[in-house]
Amino acid sequence: MDIIIDFSGITNFFNLPPDIALVNIFFWFGLPSFVIVLFIGAYQIWLDNKQGKWKGGIKFILLAIDIPRSNEQSPKAVENMFSYLGGAHGTQNLIEEYIEGQFQLTFSYEIVSINGYTQFLIHTPEKFRNLIETSVYSQYPDAEITEVDDYTEGMPTKYPDDTWDVWGTEFIYANNETYPIKTYKHFEHQMGPTEMQYKDPLSALMDLCGSLRDGEQIWYQIIVKPIGFNEMDVSEPEIAEILNEKIKSKKHLGDLIIDMLIGILHSFSEFIYKMWSDIPSETKEEEDASLKMIELKPIQKNKIEAISEKAAQANFKVKIRFVYMAKKEVMNKSKVVNGFVGFLKQFADVQLNNLKPDMKKTATSLSFAPKKSRLNTRKNKITKNYIGRSGSSGRNMQRMSIEELATLWNFPQGEYVKATGLQKVAAKKSQAPSTLPIKDGKEDESTNNFNEIEQDLISQEEKNNINKLTELNTISEPNNSHQDLDANEKTPKYQKKSPENLESTKNNTPSNLPFE
Repeated sequence: MDIIIDFSGITNFFNLPPDIALVNIFFWFGLPSFVIVLFIGAYQIWLDNKQGKWKGGIKFILLAIDIPRSNEQSPKAVENMFSYLGGAHGTQNLIEEYIEGQFQLTFSYEIVSINGYTQFLIHTPEKFRNLIETSVYSQYPDAEITEVDDYTEGMPTKYPDDTWDVWGTEFIYANNETYPIKTYKHFEHQMGPTEMQYKDPLSALMDLCGSLRDGEQIWYQIIVKPIGFNEMDVSEPEIAEILNEKIKSKKHLGDLIIDMLIGILHSFSEFIYKMWSDIPSETKEEEDASLKMIELKPIQKNKIEAISEKAAQANFKVKIRFVYMAKKEVMNKSKVVNGFVGFLKQFADVQLNNLKPDMKKTATSLSFAPKKSRLNTRKNKITKNYIGRSGSSGRNMQRMSIEELATLWNFPQGEYVKATGLQKVAAKKSQAPSTLPIKDGKEDESTNNFNEIEQDLISQEEKNNINKLTELNTISEPNNSHQDLDANEKTPKYQKKSPENLESTKNNTPSNLPFE
């Protein structure tokens, strides 16, 4: 039986005029591809609209966090806060995600300094308020949490502006996201007095925030998105690359079909030509190409250990933004921008990872013309994305461990940070000792006797601690001068929504801050 293969159709196609051949190619391949791309684009626009409407129905609030002046908690406490935040993760089914437009909501952990007055803030969906408050109070029982107005309201969002100018950017990993940055543990020392064993790297940022003048503002934002445990560990490919190992990646249905067709062709060619038998499928050298741990160099071992340690922790998807906004006559980019970059460079590990400003896409700096229009476009985008607390706009979110997050956003220890404008809860007064000498319900007539007894009751070390606490309580708040409110305005533009639970800060705070 003869097998006849008819190639007349292919021959006739190549004999067609070029214009007719192109039309046939477009009809067979181009038109279906165009329809598919058009459908995907239209669906994505429709889905974005649905997601916008769904998010618009959710109320977000801004919470101001004040901690005691005598705070001695290390960033480990904030690490526990972020770990508790993982409870906000939820899973959407196909209908909720692709038809109703639901998605995982994000949180924004912020540090803002306005005219030298510094405040820690958390932007959260209202339904997760209890979750946020519990995470804070569980680690800082004496903290005060207050809902405040958004400090970004009323600020310019379109540039150029007659009064204000802005510089902003997102910060991204310099290397693969599986590598960690230097965390707060690297700033702990084993030698020396107990109070000197931890040097808070956040003190550099607090000093920078406290040095701002009237008309200057620093906005520092970390967008945090909870993810599932199945999304956290992405370390295997990077470790396999270091060890020269071959890993079996998960394949989609299309890849499996292609592999099956290639396998069939491979088997058919072996059967017909009998020429593939001399080609070994895999040599012994290839099988033993992977490295053993004992064969690794110290830098390779360090990388594998760091990657594994980060993968073992709870991870979140994160986006970091920085905006410096100031009036044109007082703007000092060289001080503020370089100072903030220097703050983040403290966490750089040359062998592992570091954070760098995204100069290519989001930074408001350009190196080639035309500059003016493109620069204003970038200024508008970074400002809009910051105010909207957007996790999708700009660069893709990157994975970060809770230890890294606690390093970049934590409450500074009062023992080391003396930032003038940092808002903190005043230290609480303790009750009088029960052993004080009293006579018939009245104090002893001689105050000298009390002084003598005090010497016996309180050790020298305790008196030193009391003196330190007194010094912290007497630190003066910033004495910035501001104009009075307009006579037609009854209340400041930004104010606390629940002032009855807090001490008054009216006397020394700027009128455009989120507090009375």
